[in-house]
Amino acid sequence: MKDYEIMNIGKYTFGLCFTLGSISLVGYLITTNDAFVAGGYMLLIFGTIINLLIALGLLVYGIADRSKLKPCMKAILMIMINIPIAYIYALIGLSLIFK
Repeated sequence: MKDYEIMNIGKYTFGLCFTLGSISLVGYLITTNDAFVAGGYMLLIFGTIINLLIALGLLVYGIADRSKLKPCMKAILMIMINIPIAYIYALIGLSLIFK
């Protein structure tokens, strides 16, 4: 795999999870429809699993092919940026639900 392909995996994973989380939060803020809450909760569960599996796969690939370790670590870092964002979104969502 080429370096830009590895970086694209990180970018697309981050972008997809960030976009879906933002849609869930903003959708609930605009409509107060509980389906957005359920979708956001499911995204939190399944997004965590998917992000961890992709990060683990990139880590294994980077260790197996030492020349690709640096781009793999950059892609993993990009994916891990979702963690504090998801935490903040979860706090905002919970405070809106239980007010």
